[in-house]
Amino acid sequence: MSIEEDLARSSPGKELGGDTLLTIGVFDGVHLGHKHLLSELKERAKERSLLSGVVTFNPHPQKVLSSRSGLLFLTDIDQKVELLSAENVDAVFILPFDAELAQISAGRFAGLMQQYLRMKGLVVGHNFALGRNREGSIDALRVLGADMGFTVDVVPPLAINGEVVSSTLVRKALSSGNMKRVHNLIGRPFSLHGQVVPGASRGARLLGFPTANLGIDPEQAIPTEGVYATRAYIDDSAYNSMTYVGASLTFGESRSMIEVCILDYSGDLYGKELKVDFIERLRGGEKFDTVEKLRQQIAADIEKGRALLGTAGRK
Repeated sequence: MSIEEDLARSSPGKELGGDTLLTIGVFDGVHLGHKHLLSELKERAKERSLLSGVVTFNPHPQKVLSSRSGLLFLTDIDQKVELLSAENVDAVFILPFDAELAQISAGRFAGLMQQYLRMKGLVVGHNFALGRNREGSIDALRVLGADMGFTVDVVPPLAINGEVVSSTLVRKALSSGNMKRVHNLIGRPFSLHGQVVPGASRGARLLGFPTANLGIDPEQAIPTEGVYATRAYIDDSAYNSMTYVGASLTFGESRSMIEVCILDYSGDLYGKELKVDFIERLRGGEKFDTVEKLRQQIAADIEKGRALLGTAGRK
């Protein structure tokens, strides 16, 4: 299905019932830099009596443009749309990114946005480019806009402690296990969500600490290996929890997993959807000589985690 067929099928412009001011991008992670851009979009749309809209893509363009990119996403499409919608924009449009869309010219893409989304202007970041081979630079888009009848406004980047907030910066903090920094960059705890799947059943049987194994998309970015103080959400209820990311080194396994020990909870979780917020990394992965030493370390981790989670979020 072509991009035009996708747009025509949903008829989003008609559903909006008004002209739009759009921003376009991947918005992976929906971090504070993205939120800064969306805030500017809404303000400028209000000033011009236009509706604010976000155009984003699925999958990440790098997955199509470079098969060797190895890029892991920070937020899947459902979470991304949820986070974008929470910023109170008037509409979020998802375009399938494929080889056809990768080859479309900037002028053609802008024309489709005018035709189907009733675009009257673009609000973009300082390094934005659109179209085949990024031919639609900001300067090029301004020339197109003057000819086609749409405006182009550029929003300066958001910097924290001298660094421009970006998805790359978030991934770097995530890969080091610095969850406080991740939180400061995205404005919320980093989350993983998925279905509870069967594991090795060692948690309760051998260690005395029942764990839930979280099944996630293999292309999902995850924190570096280690033990984390976390909060788990089951049926909209929050529970303090401890989460181990990595391989079961003590048992000689190499396959990485995500094991969640939910404190003060009893019940069958298999098949349930679980969301886990990562609050702080307590330690790295470690291989223990005996199961008893591992059991003692887990008990110490839980004690430390309880103390930390009891104060997390307090000023």
